[in-house]
Amino acid sequence: MIRSLDEMPSLVRGLLSDVETEVVEYKEAKRNFDFESIGRYFSALSNEANLRNAECGWLLFGITNERGVCGTAYRKESSRPSVGLRNLKQEVAQHLNEGLTFEEVYEFDLEGKRVVAFQIPPCGFATPTTWRGIPWSRENEALKEMPRFKLEAIWGQSRPDWSRQIAFEAEFGDLDPDAVEFACERFVEKHGGSQPAIRQLSREEMLRKMGLLIHGRVTNAALVLLGRSESTAFLSGSSPKITWTLYSSDGRPEAYEHFDPPLILQVDKVLGKIRNERYRYFNSEATLFPTLANKYDPEAIRELLHNAIAHQDYRQTGKVNVLEYEDRIVFMNEGSFIPGTIEKAIELGYRPPYYRNRLLSDAMAKTDMIDQNAIGIRNVYEIQRGRMLPLPTYDLSDPGRVAVTIYGKVLSESYTRLLAAEPGMDFDTVFLLDLVQKGRPITKEQGRALRSRGLVEGRYPNLIISSRVAGIIGTHEEYVRQKGLDTSICKELIVKLLRTRPCSRAEIVSAIDHALPDGMSDNQKKKHVSYLLQELRKDQRVRPEGSRGSAVWVLN
Repeated sequence: MIRSLDEMPSLVRGLLSDVETEVVEYKEAKRNFDFESIGRYFSALSNEANLRNAECGWLLFGITNERGVCGTAYRKESSRPSVGLRNLKQEVAQHLNEGLTFEEVYEFDLEGKRVVAFQIPPCGFATPTTWRGIPWSRENEALKEMPRFKLEAIWGQSRPDWSRQIAFEAEFGDLDPDAVEFACERFVEKHGGSQPAIRQLSREEMLRKMGLLIHGRVTNAALVLLGRSESTAFLSGSSPKITWTLYSSDGRPEAYEHFDPPLILQVDKVLGKIRNERYRYFNSEATLFPTLANKYDPEAIRELLHNAIAHQDYRQTGKVNVLEYEDRIVFMNEGSFIPGTIEKAIELGYRPPYYRNRLLSDAMAKTDMIDQNAIGIRNVYEIQRGRMLPLPTYDLSDPGRVAVTIYGKVLSESYTRLLAAEPGMDFDTVFLLDLVQKGRPITKEQGRALRSRGLVEGRYPNLIISSRVAGIIGTHEEYVRQKGLDTSICKELIVKLLRTRPCSRAEIVSAIDHALPDGMSDNQKKKHVSYLLQELRKDQRVRPEGSRGSAVWVLN
């Protein structure tokens, strides 16, 4: 409840005269106060207010620890209300979960001295308030990361599961037969080996095992995954839907398509709309010949789309969006990011404290659509890392929406070459290098650690991946360049190329161009390759086929 300024002096006097409470904190803050500490106190007081069933928590500036009024100049300005104090609402909201910020900030005089009072809302049901992804609590006079017993007390609070609710007007006939058949096949495929009796169950019995039918009644989760397109009428205003939109190189929408339930059958249709062209890339520094691969890994697309379906907040009217750009795909779903930060979500062993749609998530896990051991997101990171492409980028700037981007092209050649040369590099270092190549902030300590290994250069915070990485790590390509006209190396490169397909002299020149000295002219390159081919021919390793003007070279 928002108070008027006239009420505040008497309210604060009441707080000062009250016995010690875990939902009120006093600070002198004579001139300034650490921003990080404000965020941590917000988290702690918000969580304590929830646990103690308090209306709100209070952080008071201008009050001594002995509850005397000393006054504060924190963000004081010539006029009231202070613009700096108003801006603080937005500043703290960027690092709190669930879109929280101060209910109100009050600036008033008490005993002739300026006091600032921050009114802090309690955390939501089953969702601890976090500051930079960490939940805090008051432990006597100290601030500490929230202990497990308090976290479990909040997580254990009742949370309505929208997906478990019964769609009372819907019947089994409102489910799409093909979708039901597909779900049951996936269910049997996953569990039939260890539980052979499952194969003998009817389709309705299997759906009960999956939880999609409860006492024979159709759940909201069943309509999302398996319902006919018109069955959304039974969802009380919710409209599950995936929308794919294609954007041109200049950012204009070129095409779009909506995909209604049954969503279990729509994922591959969405995948089919994406322009997943093939391209050449180097998957190892042990070879100078590229591998042919798709722009995007289908498994990564499915994983992110399945996650969006499982974690969408269907109580809102939004839809799951798949935005395809020339060089990237963005997946968006409504609802806050439950782990709080992406760093926490990709930690080995991380398990989410709860699921927004528990029954839907369970059913998707039973049909092998998602992984409930919380390794799905980490798996997408590993896929992109293995392909030496940028890692996924999570945009959590809107507290009520999650947007994740996967890239289909190289952003930094230095980053890609480094991953190719050091496939065993630890994941944390790869994660930091990915932030650097995207120009995203890292801490001074992290930057110092990367610089000490020669991986980045520049002055903090304007770091870039070192252009001398190839020299530092000794890549095969750089080695060959330093050798210049080493004929044995160049001949082996030609042989490797001809193992893949017959090639003309011009194709061979183009393929090994990057292994030849930079100063060599085009004519010199042609003559040198001709010489190498004749040497290989004398060794009876290759031979020409076809007429002189259009001959191709093949292996003997």
